[in-house]
Amino acid sequence: MCLVLLAFQASADDPLILAANRDEFHARPTREAHWWPDARDTLAGRDLQAGGTWLGVSRSGRFATVTNHRDARPPTGQLESRGRLVAEFLQNDQAPLDYLRSIDTGAFAGFNLLVGNTQHVGYLSNRGGGIRELSPGLYGLSNATLDTPWEKVERSKLRLADIVADGAADDASLLRLLGDSEKGPASEVRDEELPFEVAHAITAPFIVTPDYGTRCSTIVRAEPGGRWHFLERRFAADGGPVGDSQFSFGGVENAD
Repeated sequence: MCLVLLAFQASADDPLILAANRDEFHARPTREAHWWPDARDTLAGRDLQAGGTWLGVSRSGRFATVTNHRDARPPTGQLESRGRLVAEFLQNDQAPLDYLRSIDTGAFAGFNLLVGNTQHVGYLSNRGGGIRELSPGLYGLSNATLDTPWEKVERSKLRLADIVADGAADDASLLRLLGDSEKGPASEVRDEELPFEVAHAITAPFIVTPDYGTRCSTIVRAEPGGRWHFLERRFAADGGPVGDSQFSFGGVENAD
């Protein structure tokens, strides 16, 4: 039940703000955010089980993130890793919408994909709606299609709107937003295969359960001068922080 919040050309201070929680089983092996040695212009965490990533940026000023689509449609046949969609966009120079048009959507289980830069952002889900070019504004994504009005998505978007309006989109305020562990209403519990307490827990923006929960929160901000800032904070199964990785690149200084 991941959460992605996007402010695209909605802030005078930062033309692009991305704040995201990655929710996953704690046992799934993962490497923290780093510059990939086999794709040196890609900065992202890495899923060591399938090889792709859930969110990343490139030195050339591109970003991409993917969430699973939670539905009852069983996967059929041998499907590609959804994390490959993020890595491939970061490693090529296709325009965002051209890249989305090139995807064989039937080769993947349900996904929601956001790709772009500070000028253009595109969205694609293989669960309906086709390709969209996003206009400037605020967007929220979980494990249904973009801006599906789940309570945690709507609540988080409102808080992001307040942060942007106040000109307060720094790491601390965005991490507080992502750290919201308030559960959604019981009416949003849709999974009859899980115990109610677990199914209710995953309606929160920040999820804490013994086996599954928020593994990391990531903040991406692009500044007007072309400099990018990237922060990843990682969490243990009890919800406590266990490490940060922080990077800045691009702009005049071009430092890592």
